[in-house]
Amino acid sequence: MELIKLTNLHFLSILQLASPALPVGACSYSEGLEMLVENGTINDSNNLEDCLEAELKYGSIRIDAAVMMRRLQAANLGDWEDLKRWNLWLSAVRDKEELRGSSCQVGRSLIQLLGKLAPSTIPLATAVGYPCNYAIAFGIASSHWQINHQAALLAYLHSWVNNLITGGIKLTPLGQTAGQVLLLELQTLLRKVD
Repeated sequence: MELIKLTNLHFLSILQLASPALPVGACSYSEGLEMLVENGTINDSNNLEDCLEAELKYGSIRIDAAVMMRRLQAANLGDWEDLKRWNLWLSAVRDKEELRGSSCQVGRSLIQLLGKLAPSTIPLATAVGYPCNYAIAFGIASSHWQINHQAALLAYLHSWVNNLITGGIKLTPLGQTAGQVLLLELQTLLRKVD
């Protein structure tokens, strides 16, 4: 894997964007994890790891990540119509209304936060339209802070995995240390998803 070169400012920006403390509400959504715990599919760290690996390899997070990367490039080029088209496309391909709703709610929250942190992003967010999917909003933020594409992808995926592991810790007797072990074990796969 190629070494990612980030300035201190870029590094701090991507840490802020991927932080679980970012007030966008992502921790409120577990993408069906409760049901998997309730029906016994996930009852330990091995089951949770299997589930997360399958999602990273074959699930909709791959589509979100691909769209985020392409839209980051479009935002860097100022292609606002392309961003709008892909935002609409991403909303249309959601197979579950709950997933569409959660992506749009978290995206709206991130766009609102960006408007306060970086008012220069408001015209771009306005051009994309409402609702704005989280992957699109993340791409806009990454573009604004000039974050390396590979770093943005890793941060996006790490944030997603971290959110679901946190959910797994709360829903099962997993424990925080086991959650951190799982997060470390998934890093190899995260580096391959690009």
